[in-house]
Amino acid sequence: MARPTFKPNPKVTEIFDDLEVFQEFCQDYGYRYNEADLYNFKTYAWQQFSKWHAGKYAKNMWDEDTRRFAGYRT
Repeated sequence: MARPTFKPNPKVTEIFDDLEVFQEFCQDYGYRYNEADLYNFKTYAWQQFSKWHAGKYAKNMWDEDTRRFAGYRT
């Protein structure tokens, strides 16, 4: 009797790799990370990630928040 072998599905591996890269982008650029936003072009975080992944300028929300809340010192 042969032993069953496990072959990882390359599509599933690609999805998990994309999730890791998307999570790193969200942490680095200050976006809310949600796994459901992966491949969803209606969400702003995924739109900015797609721009960044294509080599274009993506808005850094950490910088935006710093500028926005710089005047609110207590």
